[in-house]
Amino acid sequence: MEDGSNRRSSSIEDYMRAIYGLAERGEAVTNTSLAGRLEVSPSSASGMVTKLAQQGLVEHVPYRGIELTAEGMQLARSVLRRHRLIETYLVSELGYTWDEVHTEADLLEHVMSERLVERISAKLGDPVRDPHGDPIPAPDGSVEEMSTALLDELPAGAVGEIARVWDTDPELLRFLAERSITIGDRVEVVERQPFGGPVVVKVGPPADAATHALGTTIAQALSVTVR
Repeated sequence: MEDGSNRRSSSIEDYMRAIYGLAERGEAVTNTSLAGRLEVSPSSASGMVTKLAQQGLVEHVPYRGIELTAEGMQLARSVLRRHRLIETYLVSELGYTWDEVHTEADLLEHVMSERLVERISAKLGDPVRDPHGDPIPAPDGSVEEMSTALLDELPAGAVGEIARVWDTDPELLRFLAERSITIGDRVEVVERQPFGGPVVVKVGPPADAATHALGTTIAQALSVTVR
């Protein structure tokens, strides 16, 4: 991981995390998708990508878009480690809810020393997942992988456990919290309604499961480990 004394600018770190996040979700990484993710103009995104390429952090791969180099991957995971540990600490120790932490972590990830980050990790017992189920990279940059599928991809009758929420939209997270849908819950697909209709699921222990009809946005935001 990067030493705090040699840390890149906050704008570079934001771009590295955005590139990693798009690729992690399986989305094409282009100047346009980066601009949308970071809410900047396509020309600004293009200029920054050129700068990142000059610094050896990304490369343009024909027909595949923008990809992180080995150095870029290490930097991106360093930023993600800080971000996701901060989110975990805010929820675990300071009473934040999972819909409140993303913006706070966006600010704090750029100013915290590596020493403080590692103290936080130790305090929390070196967690490998944050409150949204996102993997927390280890100090060496490695990531614990988990085999999952999007809820939207599962057939009727599938049973699993909610492992991750991909979307950081506070309203979406509050929607889930208000219905007591969270990481680790058992989920069973009851019905997939046709013509783009909702996915009907039961969430919770079989004897006390609640039934929900979840639209596409929600179903595509939840990753499930299938039993």
